[in-house]
Amino acid sequence: MTLEMYPCVSLLLLLMGRGAIPLVLSQEGKVCSKTVINSCSDCIKSGAYCTWCKQLNFIKPGEQEAARCDTWAQLIERGCMEEDIISPKNDFSSSKNISLSNTALDKGEPIQLRPQEVNLKLRPGLPHTFTLDFQRVEGYPVDLYYLMDLSYSMEDDLRSIKTLGNELFNALQGITKKGRIGFGSFVDKTVLPFTNTNPEKLNKPCAETEMYCQPAFGYRHVLSMTEKKAEFESKVNKQRISGNLDSPEGTLDAIMQAAVCGERIGWRNSSTRLIVLTTDDGFHMAGDGKLAGILEPNDERCYMDNNLYSKSNEMDYPSVGQVANQLEKNNIQPIFAVTKNMEKVYRELSKMIPKSEVGVLSADSHNVVELIKNAYNRLSSKVTVTHDALPDNVRVTYTPLCPEGGPSGDKGVCNNVGVGQMVSFNVTVTADECMQSEISFLIGPLGMKDKLKVSLSTLCKCECENPVTVDSQYCNGKGQVNCGMCSCKAGFVGQKCECSIGEKDESSLRAACRKDNGTECEGRGDCVCGICQCYTLPGGSTYYGTNCECENESCEKFQNKLCGGNGKCRCKNCECKPGYEGTACQCKKSDEQCRTPSGSVCSGRGTCKCNQCKCMEGYQRPYCLTCPACQTTCITKGKCIECLGFQTGPFSKNCSQACTSISEFKMVETLPPGKPCDVRDVESCRVFFAIKQLDGEDNYTAQILKTRECPKLPNIYAIIGGSIVGVTVIGILILLFIKVLFTLQDLKEYRKFMNEAQKTRWSENKNPIFQEATTTVANPTFSGE
Repeated sequence: MTLEMYPCVSLLLLLMGRGAIPLVLSQEGKVCSKTVINSCSDCIKSGAYCTWCKQLNFIKPGEQEAARCDTWAQLIERGCMEEDIISPKNDFSSSKNISLSNTALDKGEPIQLRPQEVNLKLRPGLPHTFTLDFQRVEGYPVDLYYLMDLSYSMEDDLRSIKTLGNELFNALQGITKKGRIGFGSFVDKTVLPFTNTNPEKLNKPCAETEMYCQPAFGYRHVLSMTEKKAEFESKVNKQRISGNLDSPEGTLDAIMQAAVCGERIGWRNSSTRLIVLTTDDGFHMAGDGKLAGILEPNDERCYMDNNLYSKSNEMDYPSVGQVANQLEKNNIQPIFAVTKNMEKVYRELSKMIPKSEVGVLSADSHNVVELIKNAYNRLSSKVTVTHDALPDNVRVTYTPLCPEGGPSGDKGVCNNVGVGQMVSFNVTVTADECMQSEISFLIGPLGMKDKLKVSLSTLCKCECENPVTVDSQYCNGKGQVNCGMCSCKAGFVGQKCECSIGEKDESSLRAACRKDNGTECEGRGDCVCGICQCYTLPGGSTYYGTNCECENESCEKFQNKLCGGNGKCRCKNCECKPGYEGTACQCKKSDEQCRTPSGSVCSGRGTCKCNQCKCMEGYQRPYCLTCPACQTTCITKGKCIECLGFQTGPFSKNCSQACTSISEFKMVETLPPGKPCDVRDVESCRVFFAIKQLDGEDNYTAQILKTRECPKLPNIYAIIGGSIVGVTVIGILILLFIKVLFTLQDLKEYRKFMNEAQKTRWSENKNPIFQEATTTVANPTFSGE
């Protein structure tokens, strides 16, 4: 059965019965993708190109109401009148569309974007495109906030900016007559390890030789937006250098406070907002505060006390994502004026912050004015249109319509746009699914206050939802017509409310139409009063069976003929004519190619189908002779060989019953050529035999060698005698070894004794007992007097 055989609706019903999601193709190639369709609203929700026919008697007997849902072209082709086709169209209206301004107004806000408010009602999946125009007015106000790093390494830069105040104001006036400027400074958090917390060092964190040094601080707001040049110069001239310990600064802390403290800074509602950040070092980011034991994450709120960031030592640094979010939210465009060694770092940062620029400062910042002018020109000449965060089921894309073109995608970009030059963007909005309520979101250029408000809702209901006719005759007086369908009263069901369910509930009737709790009537019929009324197939036949499970048009084909033209299709299976077989009756019955030389069919180990052997598992065609995957018979039949040939082994008592698979065996003097099988019997003798498989699954003949190969018995006396001799010799050797050890030990002790005896012997010429007298003393008693 091929898909081309079926019209759109029949294909839908057939695939629904097989658990697939139907796709209905129009003649124009548009697709109506449908899931479960129970009403006109279900149809409209299911796809952008799905339409509904409300025409009475449109569906044929036996068809489901879901057949009313199709593409416009298919419904027309099937006979639905155009006026009866329900297909809601996208609705677009502009509720506010004021013309663009050419110059900045003295009073009121200039209009740079149109339209300003639109309302969209969209079909799910059907996109709608409208045009958005933008024109930057001449003389648009600019608010510039100069945010300077006052760590000790920026000493020469501070001296330069003190002398450049007049030049900076002149440059701002060259951009717009409505320019204002503010000033702020930063160093780092005043806690270890970022700043030396010794009281003397906190009060004077600079070198000992530095006379003008202010105490350490995190971020200080110095001057709110002003048009007065003298006030700016006065405030800047009072600034003094400060210092900290490590190289990275509290840059992100300062940017965050400058962005969220709008009232303190003095940002105007209608102005181009710029932050010019000058520094010669990197920046700390979220997580670095943990080094100082600061665990509380930054909450993106303003904390300004006496113009100082009061939560500097209590909150962690913000992340780059948080800073980027607040800059975009507050329409602020940063210009990073950094030294050459930091250019790469801040260019990477600029990639993560939309609408930002990077410029390289000279060693003492004397080029900062020119840097600001160039960066502003780059920012103002690039128009990037984007939108707020959207729900997952809403998509917005942009196609730029500008002189140099631009990439299409989720952002619209036009480059080299001059002041007063209008550029346009095609904005395409798509709602993929129905939404419960209306949503609104903003579209506009990055860094600008001007925004377009889009109010979006979806069209998921049909215009004919509310019934008009009560107790319609079309519904047999038991219901009312709703979009061409009958909505029956309680107690009645059916396509035209023709079935009275009495005391039964509708669910129990419908359950009778489900096979194994599956789909009603297999998706091939309507459940009417608990009985399946099966649909008609395109070929004229119908589904049949208790649950419409059978049909006679989907049997296997051979040579493009149902059942090969040699049988009839019965409930998806071919019933072949005599003399034919096969799943599609494609074969004549014959076993000529299945017979072995011995005359058996498939060696008795298979069946012959379509003149080919269909072998048992493991056996191979063509004749099912061999089974490479089967266990070898040398192993499986070894016990039976032992039993039959020598009446030993585990089967010796019931050999005739246990070994019926060996139908014939012979005891022979020699085995036929070839490698014989051998097994060991219970007496450890090797039994040699040859076995051959006959026709059939388990049928063998065997030849058994009469002579077994048994191992010789060992000489017990020799083993015992040898063991005794061995033990005796080993014992003697052990005794000799012990004797040698004792002798060596005794010899060692004797030598030690003799050495000690020699050391204690007195010398005869030194012992006073044996020493001769050397002097003679006269005894006065015996003297001559």
